[in-house]
Amino acid sequence: MTAEDTKPEAKAQPTQEPAAETESAVTVVPPSFESDVSEDEEEEAFEAIEADEDLLADADLDILDIDLTHLKIRDFAKLGLGRFKQLETLCLRQNISPSTDGLEEVSDTLVDLDVYDNRIGKIENVNHLVNLTNLDFSFNKIRHIKNVSKLTKVINFYLCQNKIQEIRGLDNMPDLVNLELGANRIRVIENLDHLKNLRQLWLGKNKIRKLSGLSGLESLETLSIQSNRITKIEGLEKLKNLEELYISHNGITKIEGLEHNTKLRTLDITGNPITTLEGVSHLKDLEEFWASDCKLSNYKEIETELGQLPNLETVYFERNPLHRENPATYRNKVRLCLGPSLRQIDATFIKS
Repeated sequence: MTAEDTKPEAKAQPTQEPAAETESAVTVVPPSFESDVSEDEEEEAFEAIEADEDLLADADLDILDIDLTHLKIRDFAKLGLGRFKQLETLCLRQNISPSTDGLEEVSDTLVDLDVYDNRIGKIENVNHLVNLTNLDFSFNKIRHIKNVSKLTKVINFYLCQNKIQEIRGLDNMPDLVNLELGANRIRVIENLDHLKNLRQLWLGKNKIRKLSGLSGLESLETLSIQSNRITKIEGLEKLKNLEELYISHNGITKIEGLEHNTKLRTLDITGNPITTLEGVSHLKDLEEFWASDCKLSNYKEIETELGQLPNLETVYFERNPLHRENPATYRNKVRLCLGPSLRQIDATFIKS
């Protein structure tokens, strides 16, 4: 350490960046800091951010988009959002508001509302926003899906990382295409049959024991249900448009129940106690097959089940017995089992 290193440095002063405004949008940027400012100093500096009621003081009343991300806003009501009669997009991500108070004033012209990563305990004060198409309540403390009965135009609804135990309250969202419910406390897949336009359903990291309640989702293309408690692949017979199935890290012991899912392009069974590779040779559209951390040991099964798939480009078998027994020759053996379309084994691309 030199003498120069020991000189006291002037404490970094927070600077409130001006709102970046155009005729149609306003974005307030949090203070910037030098890289050598400690976390404690940065925390103190954030206190200098303008009071909630001042953040939009100079904003044009005709703006269409407001972005107030990561500004430690405690009370949305103090923002005076009702002034903006033409608002279409409102982003209040990564603040510390415990409620949606103040959103009842927002104009019903709004189509995109994002309150991701706050401390919100209830969905409320948004049911009048009848033109919403995108709604994000992820990373909050919500326990129930309710007070959304008038939001009939919602296409994308994000609710991951909350405390939701039951799938309810979606009866009036016929246009829903993408539903994100990962990392909640859901035990049963239910009350989804009416969502005829749903294409993506994300249910990873819940407490689901059985694949059920999916038969009405005939438009579904992506189903993600990894890290649950499922022991059997079943109930997918009606999902004939399914293209991506992520069912890793469950308790599945057998690949089965995919006879009617012939459009599958990606199948992820990683981290399941599967000992036999079977039940996939008919999936002629399959491009990606992920089976790391299983209990597969037979190269002949790889050849039989996957060797004739004309579109297969990527496979993962690392940390299976067939990999551990002879890691030096493992990838070459896998390559010899598969067809000319193969481009990648695990994280390694095949040289042409």
